[in-house]
Amino acid sequence: MVILYAQEAVCVKIYQYNGLTNICGKNIRRIRIEQKLTQSQLAARLQTRHNIQLEQRSISRIEIGERFIADYEVLAISQALGVNIASLYSDTHI
Repeated sequence: MVILYAQEAVCVKIYQYNGLTNICGKNIRRIRIEQKLTQSQLAARLQTRHNIQLEQRSISRIEIGERFIADYEVLAISQALGVNIASLYSDTHI
């Protein structure tokens, strides 16, 4: 993964754990479904309420553990879902 900061390329190594790049995706999906929200609706909440530019496809990739999720994205998702950030990590085993 390469991230550009002020026109300077920074290489970030993303490590996987048990084949996943995040451990909270399953809980994000569970909570979103419990609230009867689509991935597109969650993406829209993130864009309008938190100025986080995630598309439906990114939400899908987060939920199945394909996409790395930054700390500020975890915080925004917890707020968009109206849950404590710790609930996104509950029942995750390392």
